[in-house]
Amino acid sequence: MKILLVCLGNICRSPMAEGILRDMIRKQGLPWSTDSAGTGDYHVGEAPDNRAQRATKDHGIDISDLRARQFRASDFEEFDVLLAMDESNLKNMIRLAPNANLASKAQLILDHAPEVGTREVPDPWFGEERGFDEVYDMLDRACSKVITHVRG
Repeated sequence: MKILLVCLGNICRSPMAEGILRDMIRKQGLPWSTDSAGTGDYHVGEAPDNRAQRATKDHGIDISDLRARQFRASDFEEFDVLLAMDESNLKNMIRLAPNANLASKAQLILDHAPEVGTREVPDPWFGEERGFDEVYDMLDRACSKVITHVRG
């Protein structure tokens, strides 16, 4: 199983989600892999935002090894599940899908955790530090449910 997590710049939400999911997968001994990407090319090659790194590090998860990359059409063929952080990025992803069948792999990550009360993970980039903690909590709940749903 290969899972891709996608946001806009790939330095806040999607690397946080990748780190959380990667940690859960490792702890459960699942033979799965993860990656993350951004629909924009603003931060290609950069490490995750320091605030995102701090939020995950507070929970024992190190994401400092991740580097931003841009989402590409071939990701639909390479990955089994593609999880977008919000509707805008989901639409941008689907526009690049080679066909409708592959496009159906893309979904919103919070659709796996309706109890969170929203379908979109807010972008903490322009907000305060605590926004990253709130995003962490949302993603932690969602990633746990993703594993349950994907396992079947």
